[in-house]
Amino acid sequence: MTRTVMIVAGEASGDLHGASLLRALREWDPALRAFGIGGQHLVAEGLEVLVPTSEVATMGLTETFGSLTRVWRAYRKARQALRERRPQLIVLIDYPEFNLRLARYAKQLGLKVFYYISPQVWAWRRGRVRLMRRVIDRLAVVFPFEEELYNHGSGRLAFFVGHPLIDLVQPTRAPAETRQRYGFDPDRPLLALLPGSRRKEVRMLMPAALETARALARRGWQSALALAPTLDRADLTQALDARALDGVPIVQGDTYNLVHAADVALVASGTATLETALLGKPMVIVYRVSPFTYALGRMLIRVDHIGMPNLILGRRVAPEFLQNDVQPQTLVPAIEEVWSARDRFAQAWIELRQRLGAPGAAKRAAKLAWELIA
Repeated sequence: MTRTVMIVAGEASGDLHGASLLRALREWDPALRAFGIGGQHLVAEGLEVLVPTSEVATMGLTETFGSLTRVWRAYRKARQALRERRPQLIVLIDYPEFNLRLARYAKQLGLKVFYYISPQVWAWRRGRVRLMRRVIDRLAVVFPFEEELYNHGSGRLAFFVGHPLIDLVQPTRAPAETRQRYGFDPDRPLLALLPGSRRKEVRMLMPAALETARALARRGWQSALALAPTLDRADLTQALDARALDGVPIVQGDTYNLVHAADVALVASGTATLETALLGKPMVIVYRVSPFTYALGRMLIRVDHIGMPNLILGRRVAPEFLQNDVQPQTLVPAIEEVWSARDRFAQAWIELRQRLGAPGAAKRAAKLAWELIA
């Protein structure tokens, strides 16, 4: 019998990690068939795409409203596929609002559910732990403290597998070569702009990021924009004035090398902060959402930091700026300050890497998943 798995990756980072997991699953069964929601990385691994990740990636609460029709349509298509195709396993990657609903439906159908990369219940909505115990057969977590949270007071649901970025975040060329490739001056400091992987993140963050880049240019800096694989240049032109990108080159498909070659990164809160830390670079973390989403988040979220490196280390290593503080007046001095403190950042990021576990997270997760259907 040919085994079939459904994979749901609703964000760019989930697409990346899902591709590594699918590759590892095929070491157990080379004939394994996979379908679901994914992006370019999962497609490269042979995923049959029902809905592309770019169609369902959202942010915030009020920001989601404009995408609600697309997300609901994708959810209905995913339910239909589960009902008609009945895969041996459904693999859900982060993206909790969508995936936990789908997990509940999959369990009603009697399907096996494997969850990879836990929702951040330690930050907010801890009550989800009870739901997850009911609708998930096994959970692979990527932070060591998550195991105890999910397993406390019940049978073992969660297994710490390490963080998959340990294997994935690797530059492929020396910084000097990357600078030469894109025409950067080797003697001037370079700022990498990473404004996020969602269209609305770009609209929220790019104007201030580009103003900051222009202000730094007057101080001798140069800048480049790393465009996420879920976006294209049309997304930028829709969010910005036609001349806003003058003097700021756009780098596509080469983010790790760009960050590796940069002196500092200005990064939207999310997976990219962890990737930047693993590349050993100082960073300034920024984020903006609608005023309503922000006010609600202040009431619900119970963490002291928004940046993943700061959360994992339990202290504010990289400065964080939210909402109205995301402006050149605050960002320019912060960028120059972290550049001067790069040795401190290097030491902190070594500690961070040690906390994220050993290489091989995707293979360990694949073994856990495979045991559900072997």
